[in-house]
Amino acid sequence: MKPNYDKFPTVKITGHEAECWSEWFAIFEKLKAEVAAKDKPKTVVVLETYPGVNDAEILAAMRSEFSPSVIFEAKSAYHTEAELDQLAYPDVTDDRIFGYMTRLQMDAFFDPEKLGKMRRELATATGTVVVYGTGAALVAEYWDLLVYADMARWEIQLRMRRNEVANLGTTNHELEFPRQYKRAYFVDWRVADRLKRKLMDHWDFVLDTNLANEPKMATGQAVRTALRQTVARPFRVVPFFDPGPWGGQWMKEFCDLDRSAVNYAWCFDCVPEENSLLLDFGETTMEIPSINLVFYQPKKLLGENVYSRFGAEFPIRFDFLDTMDGGNLSLQVHPLTEYIREHFGMFYTQDESYYMLDAGDDAVVYLGLNEDVRPSEMIAELEEAQQSGVFDAEKHVAKWPVKKHDHVLIPAGTVHCSGKNSMVLEISATPYIFTFKLWDWGRLGMDGLPRPINITHGKQNIQWDRTTDWVGKNLVNRFEKIAEGDGWLEERTGLHETEFIETRRHWFTKKVEHDTAGNLHVLNLVEGREAIVESPMGAFEPFVVHYAETFIVPAAVGKYTIRPYGESEGMECATLKAYVR
Repeated sequence: MKPNYDKFPTVKITGHEAECWSEWFAIFEKLKAEVAAKDKPKTVVVLETYPGVNDAEILAAMRSEFSPSVIFEAKSAYHTEAELDQLAYPDVTDDRIFGYMTRLQMDAFFDPEKLGKMRRELATATGTVVVYGTGAALVAEYWDLLVYADMARWEIQLRMRRNEVANLGTTNHELEFPRQYKRAYFVDWRVADRLKRKLMDHWDFVLDTNLANEPKMATGQAVRTALRQTVARPFRVVPFFDPGPWGGQWMKEFCDLDRSAVNYAWCFDCVPEENSLLLDFGETTMEIPSINLVFYQPKKLLGENVYSRFGAEFPIRFDFLDTMDGGNLSLQVHPLTEYIREHFGMFYTQDESYYMLDAGDDAVVYLGLNEDVRPSEMIAELEEAQQSGVFDAEKHVAKWPVKKHDHVLIPAGTVHCSGKNSMVLEISATPYIFTFKLWDWGRLGMDGLPRPINITHGKQNIQWDRTTDWVGKNLVNRFEKIAEGDGWLEERTGLHETEFIETRRHWFTKKVEHDTAGNLHVLNLVEGREAIVESPMGAFEPFVVHYAETFIVPAAVGKYTIRPYGESEGMECATLKAYVR
């Protein structure tokens, strides 16, 4: 049967179809018209950029199509690269993977003397004056037009892997990807996001350059309206897929991916900090980071209670882990809340679970420890394995057979990993890079290098009392029937009481009523070819979802229904829903 998984879901925006342009000529013709309408001897255009955009492409197009009288590049007023390295070091640290969430603001990147000199030159400039780059809005003490060039995190990472971009204020294009990514994650993106949030209400235009030489631009008002329309309906973010040393073959078939690829290990199907939104303005579709929705409409998206607890941060993550015809994930543990707060500046940790979207006959999950585990012996053998390449995981770690639709709960501090021949829907809290690998089965990463092992961190977080008996009683298939009605059944499937996420599974052949009750919902269609989400009051257009697709129902939606649709009518479907308790 032909896959129907939508890899490029869009959000249809109404009322602003004429406010989006494509191609550099049309974009700069619009900006020239805006400048002309000001009818001033001096017009200041600030083109603020997110770290990772292609400066060369944008500046070349600007000089060719816009011809400003002068361009001031904000980076010319930064501290030296050596000074910025020193500034970032306390947050970047020497660790290859982990750092500390920076408290820096963008103004810390500027050298006061250089900034003062640039501002004096800016004050005497005439004609069409452009201030360009990350922090440009801080250089200009006023502006006539503010254009924001945004960039999705996933695209930035791809550019880093191709050595096309450097960290903010540096020329480190050739730095190995994990270290470049780490600096962006802990410093660059945090600094840029803080400035972005201050500027969003002031955007005159938003520029999308995610596709090289295929720019799009919309008015700031159109983008803000689009974000307000998005939180009034169910929607999907744009998934992205990535190979891995343990990756499998399931997603190739069910998500209709490149069959010639070696494997696909991950699909990030709902990670708004890294995913994108595709906004459909009629004839033009533009891409923006989905985190913009969290920043601009946090209360309507998350709900008052979740927002008061987490701030403008999306706390639930859905992703896929594909080991079908692949290998075991790394044996790992996630940090306890106190540990992640103290060592990395995060205020909640990666509690998670594995929902088995599919499983082979020999599928297993490694979860918890054997009853006779000896902590010092296990740690010694893990450390020795880094040299010998041999570790007997089953001597220490409990192994559980799993089948399709099983649900395994993994509170922080629990040793775990999925085995081969599984298709996992991972439901977790969002701080997703804080995984302490204990053992990686003696293999290399996709770059041909050993993947970092974090026994030092890991051993300080392992909960040694989570052995077989406790795990069986608390973490494996803790199903509980909650309610049932005509053509539907609701079950609680998790998560563990120490985790803040609740999950509910609905089996249904007829319409099921749901209500956000002011709380964010994230769902996946785990059984059935397609279903339709509808508003009892007609508040949003009917929304069709397909098998394995994750979708978000904002808190502001309130009541909604889900029923089998199309080829699934009359057949049993199932959704798995997650929300913050």
